[in-house]
Amino acid sequence: MASDAPTQRFGFLLLPRFALLAFTSAVEPLRAANLLSGRPLYSWRFLTHDGAPATASNGARLLAEATPAEAGPLDCLVVCGGVDAHLFRDRGTLAWLRRAARAGARIGAVSDGSFVLARAGLLEGHRCTIHWQCAEGFREAFPEIALSDALYELDRQRFTCSGGTSSMDMMLQLIEERHGRALALRVAEQFLHERLRESGDGQRPGLRERVGVGHPKLLEAVRVMEANLEAPLPAEAVARRAGLSTRQLERLARQHLGATPQTYYLELRLRRARHLLSHSTLSVTEVALACGFVSGSHFARRYRARYAEAPRATRLGKGEGRAPG
Repeated sequence: MASDAPTQRFGFLLLPRFALLAFTSAVEPLRAANLLSGRPLYSWRFLTHDGAPATASNGARLLAEATPAEAGPLDCLVVCGGVDAHLFRDRGTLAWLRRAARAGARIGAVSDGSFVLARAGLLEGHRCTIHWQCAEGFREAFPEIALSDALYELDRQRFTCSGGTSSMDMMLQLIEERHGRALALRVAEQFLHERLRESGDGQRPGLRERVGVGHPKLLEAVRVMEANLEAPLPAEAVARRAGLSTRQLERLARQHLGATPQTYYLELRLRRARHLLSHSTLSVTEVALACGFVSGSHFARRYRARYAEAPRATRLGKGEGRAPG
């Protein structure tokens, strides 16, 4: 703890189509810490790679104060992603991040900004996390990096979070590290944030809450399906692993899920495909194989029937509502 430490200088690099909630949840705790302490504990600047205004995934625009080259000395840098960070490859920005790391800056990311840190080579040998929608694409692109499903990860000079309100949890932890738990709790109280969530808290509700059913054997069947999306199992095998007969599985699925086991299983695979198309650089064919489809044409037919657009349109599209937090 360093309650008498000098003002810590933050730079927030806003990527194209950044997630506004994740960004504001990271900045506002710093503002509140200054207000509640009565001292300028933190300062911050908003940056974009070209100095142009940044447009969030919801269409909101924020003026940039500087480019990375104009930012001046910073103690902490936060890459704010949201939708397209897996496509961001500006060489000048990646080089700037590496120089800042060599100079001793602490480097972090929110939402899918971890893609950029990984591409800059700044996550090697570090734990990190990312929004759950982007996790599979990240693992495909950077299999050597230790990715967790935690809300946030603080590992020496790197800090990452999964986005959404987890940005606030991560910043509260950083405030506690530097200025003590009492101030972190007061900041949390300011935002009606009822507790300081731990890093290891899960990103998503449990399976029971997500599926909306309580039957333990049906939940086990869904768990088996989710674990076998790349090589789908026949209904008989799913039922056997869940301790059910095929007929029992069929009846429970219709009763509680409103679909046959085959239809529900297909929905899980198509949902995974949509995540990969939106948040990875895998080709359409690679996505099809990763989701258990025997051919690209079969995948395309199923996908179009479900989402009323071709897989390639999702890959190229800018549709609303698909951004991680």
